[in-house]
Amino acid sequence: MTLTKPTTSNSSPTASFIALLPLFVFLGLFIGAGVYFQSQGVDYAFYQLPSVIAILPAIMLAMLLSKQKINNAIETFIEGIGHSNIIAMCLIYLLAGAFASVAKATGGVDSTVALGLSLIPADLLLPGFFMIAAFIATAMGTSMGTIAAVAPVALGVADQAQIEYALMAGAVMSGALFGDNLSIISDTTIAATRTQGCDMKDKFRENLVFAIPASILTLVAFSFAGQGQATIAPQQIEFIKVLPYLTILILAVSGLNVFVVLTLGILLAGLTGILAADYNVIQFGNDIYTGFTNMQEIFILSMLVGGLAALMQQQGGLAFVNDKVEGLISRFSKSAGDTSPRAAELGIASIVAATNTCVANNTVSIVVTGDIAKDLAEKHGVSPKRAASVMDIFACIIQGLIPHGAQALLIASVFTISPLTAVSNAWYCMILAVVAVIIVIFRKRA
Repeated sequence: MTLTKPTTSNSSPTASFIALLPLFVFLGLFIGAGVYFQSQGVDYAFYQLPSVIAILPAIMLAMLLSKQKINNAIETFIEGIGHSNIIAMCLIYLLAGAFASVAKATGGVDSTVALGLSLIPADLLLPGFFMIAAFIATAMGTSMGTIAAVAPVALGVADQAQIEYALMAGAVMSGALFGDNLSIISDTTIAATRTQGCDMKDKFRENLVFAIPASILTLVAFSFAGQGQATIAPQQIEFIKVLPYLTILILAVSGLNVFVVLTLGILLAGLTGILAADYNVIQFGNDIYTGFTNMQEIFILSMLVGGLAALMQQQGGLAFVNDKVEGLISRFSKSAGDTSPRAAELGIASIVAATNTCVANNTVSIVVTGDIAKDLAEKHGVSPKRAASVMDIFACIIQGLIPHGAQALLIASVFTISPLTAVSNAWYCMILAVVAVIIVIFRKRA
């Protein structure tokens, strides 16, 4: 989130480590609850304590630490919640959720999977499922929704072709995270572009620089690892139900406003359902509302994190982090004019990666570190689209490599393997990490 300085104070905040304590309380509660429930053998341990509840004590502490009067502190908090970037982000979340819900309800996901299955050569099942998951995740904007849709089909094919479950799970998870990272309607893309102040199409094109070589290497790796083959029964393909996905991809990349793109996508998905299936306007409205409710947690959390960040900014917490990261960048830089942007990008990558390791949620990690990343980018000549891309990429990498992440937990439950086994075969995330670091270090700047 890019927050304006509170109107109650005209002076720049003094750097203060104490102002960061509320953030540590939030992370401590969220992580501590996850570790506890994991030790008790509870499924989805890191999601038992909702993040929107874990952040409430942190907000209370930030209010107590504020040197403002209570009314002014509350005003600062509300200003953070109501910042235009936060509100725009939340509205996009709602529209993205509605599109995903309507497209799924009208059979768009099933038709897209069927189309992908019809195109997979019998001896290239692993790279084939990587590509299916990648396309669906790019179109849907959700790795979790993609895994839920594709994993059961992949499990059946793996049984028939006698492919190791771990490899097939890794292929599906890799493709899902590829698409989630690249998608224009993904919540991570929404958070990254809104916090850094760039257009989604620009961030998409920047991401391609990293994603294309990493995906090619991943396809090659899964092709060599492929074993067995299966004859996949012909699937019923209704191409008209795939059109909404293709439409929003084309319109978004063309540069059309994201609000317009998602609205058109929702209407087109509903229309195809009404024309091609037993679907009516009432169901259409209910599915839109279901999509809204599916985004409830990240919607509320984004607003609360915006308010908390405003309080920490006013109290000097973000200034403290900036000073420390600046010091590391200065040490790393050999010359400010040449290596400073590289060091800043690595600093942004490190901050979001460390945060995501803790919170096990790539969107939350981007929202929490958005202000710090934007400050670093502006001071060291990193373009907004590049900063947004680096944030999203490294959040994606960590999300695919932590066994307590939702993606690993979900796919492990489908394939009856351990989450650690699942992430150890998420080869795309590993390859992307290497490719991204190399590109950040060696790519020429304008």
